[in-house]
Amino acid sequence: MSRNQRIGLIAAAGAVAVLAFVIASPTTSTERTGTTETQSEAPAPPKPAATRIDIHGGEVAAGPVEIPAKNGDTVVIVVSAEAADDIHLHGYDIDKPVESGKAARFKFKADLEGEFEIESHAAEDAGRDPLVGTLIVEPK
Repeated sequence: MSRNQRIGLIAAAGAVAVLAFVIASPTTSTERTGTTETQSEAPAPPKPAATRIDIHGGEVAAGPVEIPAKNGDTVVIVVSAEAADDIHLHGYDIDKPVESGKAARFKFKADLEGEFEIESHAAEDAGRDPLVGTLIVEPK
């Protein structure tokens, strides 16, 4: 084998090695072609789970509920009752009327930390314990 043939063989082997490295490198086809690809949007955060409170016979069906949350969370509370009522979330000062057979929906950002009572005005007016639940908002 002549000197020129050896140099040609070494050059060909080097070219094959470079080509194999380029093909095996972890790039996407868009990077190899030089085109740019826009970042896809991040998936939407999951919808907050709703806490349900059912009032039957003037009492909370499963007893007063505790609703845990972190500061900054979106809180969703759905209250239904057999009879018309007015539900009040203390601290946040949110009042929602509940019609018989029609649920009231609370949706808000928990931006106050602490424990906040949720009360039934109908129960309070009737002299019963008005507590239907407690919202507990802790630091992030």
